[in-house]
Amino acid sequence: MNLARPDPVFDEPEPPLWEQAAAIGVIVMLTGALIGPVFAPLQQETPILRLIWLPVYAVTLGLCCWRAERMVKAWPALLILVLLCLHAYASKYWSIDPGVTSRRTLALFFSSLFAIYLGAVFRGPHLPRVLMLSGLLMGLGSLVMVFAFPAIGIHQYDNAGLWRGLWYEKNQMGVVMVAGAIAAAACLASMDRRRLLPALALVVTTVLVLATQSKTSLLCLLIGVGVVGALWAMRQGGPALTVVALWFGVVLTGIVGYVFITEPAVVLKALGKDPSLTGRTDIWVALMREVGERPWTGFGYQAFWGRDSVPAAFIRAETQWPVPSAHNGWIDLLIQLGWPGAFSVGFAVALAFLTSLFRIPVAGAREGYFGIAYFAVFLLLSLSESVLLTNANLPWALLLAIMTRGLLADPEVLRSPLPQGRLAHGGGAAYLTRSRIAAHSPHGRRPLPVR
Repeated sequence: MNLARPDPVFDEPEPPLWEQAAAIGVIVMLTGALIGPVFAPLQQETPILRLIWLPVYAVTLGLCCWRAERMVKAWPALLILVLLCLHAYASKYWSIDPGVTSRRTLALFFSSLFAIYLGAVFRGPHLPRVLMLSGLLMGLGSLVMVFAFPAIGIHQYDNAGLWRGLWYEKNQMGVVMVAGAIAAAACLASMDRRRLLPALALVVTTVLVLATQSKTSLLCLLIGVGVVGALWAMRQGGPALTVVALWFGVVLTGIVGYVFITEPAVVLKALGKDPSLTGRTDIWVALMREVGERPWTGFGYQAFWGRDSVPAAFIRAETQWPVPSAHNGWIDLLIQLGWPGAFSVGFAVALAFLTSLFRIPVAGAREGYFGIAYFAVFLLLSLSESVLLTNANLPWALLLAIMTRGLLADPEVLRSPLPQGRLAHGGGAAYLTRSRIAAHSPHGRRPLPVR
């Protein structure tokens, strides 16, 4: 079967090096690497940070104009982005901090616009490759910070001794390194034959995830890389292995789901977590009471957690610690934009899932199953971190890029010509069919007798 039907070849050229370099630069900025700890060590919003982002916005607009034809074809994703940004901007009229809402909505638009550009331009294995290169670059930079500048690269007070690399805290490094590791695994599983850099990136990012000692990041790493490995093995093993793997996956998922629903404390303790998820359940209970105050409007996009926010001050006083966010993407959406915001973002997330699922057999294999693997990780992150509809945030940008790729038509499929040896030995049967009528003699057909 494989000899008769060779793997398809997709005619999709790789973007030029200068464009890849520009995209990597914006990706690094979206993670907040280095600029945050250097220019805003207390995680406050400063004028210099706003000025630093202006060149990034200019680069984003330049890239979109350069690829205007691709951006026009991505109009469904652009329409979804415009609707989400209009809702966020409209919330300034009832926001408890209209200035913050207006500025953060602008940042949301530009970072999400770059995400759509990323999904529209970097097709097939090119998206995981550019993400792999970004992860490798930031991973090596984190190692430099850890060993050469430990005051920045290692936690000094809270979580003392744990690595944080180029970021404020270890969890931020863990999330970025998980994305880089999944991209590296996807490059190894894709049709791209370049293996050295992806293998190196997988090693570096995995080491840095382990150095954070973040159980959430480690679980995301296992899930993301595990999905890529499982789908690659199923494709290599054929139909029999696929059926067995699917049966095993369904049974295992059912067992884990049943145990988690009936005995959640047992599962959390097995993962090294206390039943309150390090106090997060207390935050969620308090926040849901605030959601009840404004269920349809919320408190304004990105306005609730400001330093001068009165409702946030009540939450911090009740929980007895300076809560920076809801530590749950969906609850954070509810507190910002109410139920309409949660439903609209939920539609975008569901669309990203369905398009990634339907692309698995052909386009998914071509990209090393990056889309569906990262979606599984994003879904887990959204339950423990505020990664939904966020500005200057890599997880949200990657979700939009995955959704954009799913909404675009795949490139034209070409069939690679078979080698001459295979043609000589019958391999050409995929293209040429022999006559089904046998000759009556070795020298050709005999004329029919006329009576």
